[in-house]
Amino acid sequence: MELFRSLDVQELQASLEAWFHTHVLVSDNLIQAGQIVLALLIGLTLGRRLKRLITGLSGRWPSRADVQAFAARLATLSAPIVMLVLLWIAVEVGMQTDLFGYHLTRTVATLISAWVVIHLAAGLIKNDALARFVAWTAWILAALIVLGLYDAAIALLDGMAVSFGEVRISVLAVMKGALLLGLILWVAVPVSKVLERSIGQMVTLTPSAQVLTSKFIKIALITLAFLIVISSLGVDLTALAVFGGALGIGIGFGLQKVMSNLVSGLLLLIDKSIKPGDVITVGGTYGWVESLGARYTAVRTRDGIEHLIPNEELIAQRVENWSHSDKAVRLGIPVGVSYKADVRLAIRLCVQAANAVERVLATPEPRCFLREFGDNSVNLEIRIWIDDPPQGRANVASEVLLGVWDLFHEHGIEIPFPQRDLHLKSSEIPWPTGGGEVR
Repeated sequence: MELFRSLDVQELQASLEAWFHTHVLVSDNLIQAGQIVLALLIGLTLGRRLKRLITGLSGRWPSRADVQAFAARLATLSAPIVMLVLLWIAVEVGMQTDLFGYHLTRTVATLISAWVVIHLAAGLIKNDALARFVAWTAWILAALIVLGLYDAAIALLDGMAVSFGEVRISVLAVMKGALLLGLILWVAVPVSKVLERSIGQMVTLTPSAQVLTSKFIKIALITLAFLIVISSLGVDLTALAVFGGALGIGIGFGLQKVMSNLVSGLLLLIDKSIKPGDVITVGGTYGWVESLGARYTAVRTRDGIEHLIPNEELIAQRVENWSHSDKAVRLGIPVGVSYKADVRLAIRLCVQAANAVERVLATPEPRCFLREFGDNSVNLEIRIWIDDPPQGRANVASEVLLGVWDLFHEHGIEIPFPQRDLHLKSSEIPWPTGGGEVR
């Protein structure tokens, strides 16, 4: 109570009014407050148009859920984005011309910038830990700028450095390099995917050339990102020649299998022996090539299992490619008829059943041959040609056999089943002699 009694309320009020008139009700602050209000009004007005523009542009990719989500989040920030552009322009003009102050405007622009970055990061970054890191970084930078400690913090981080000859690397440079690398990779990965889809739609390129071009573009973008970061650190790129030679020797010994698979994958793409969409058989695995990777080739079987086969095995082993130079494939379907059946009629019915299946090619025409006289049947073989092996072999053979089944029943051709003739020979059982009893 004594503390409150000792305070002179009138003196305190006079001090606050003097501070308010000195620091708040000044021309610079009033001008900046007017700039902020004007930027807000223009942002609300132009933000609606920007929102409609973003929504219209996103409509060009209706099938891309990620684009639609980003456009929706960006559209909600249309007014703050317009406001930010105007505020930062005002800050730059104030810094360059000294016509009016800029500290209040910069404080508001910094806080809004941090809020926009955090709002976008929450939708773009799927990793929660990384999203929180970006949010904390944005707020820390905003706080440093608002408190006027940004320049001091930059000087402190730049002073924490180590030197390697003529190269000086500071904590600030490393942080900038990491941030730059993250931004470049964040842009490079979607760009490479867009280019890969564009290349995949080029009918003038073969599938192997499309994959090879896509891989080279992705590797080039990632390599360019690392070179930009290294250059930003002040490292002389010519010094990387010696390091690259040493690294190549290390890779040759330590990553021999990895490099072997990588080189094998490039060879497969260059010589076009295996390409996406081909139907192959390797090591007992039959399926079609789903994709060619840097280390392995994905082969999907008819049961939906994806076999990841190292590229080295496709080079070293024997591979059956059913669609290497021609997609037309011949299938042999065995059929057995009874010895009592009219074999010539059965052959004609087999050919008729094969011709009735849509996937069976008319040229070369289906044929049926008598292969052998078996133990229980006369064995025939229907030979058909198809040009879409990725659609499966068993299903088309099943359709042919169903047609054969119907025609055989219609014309009385018997399809036998295994039979065995059992011959019993009688033999006399010798009775014991010597007067003994038979028990």
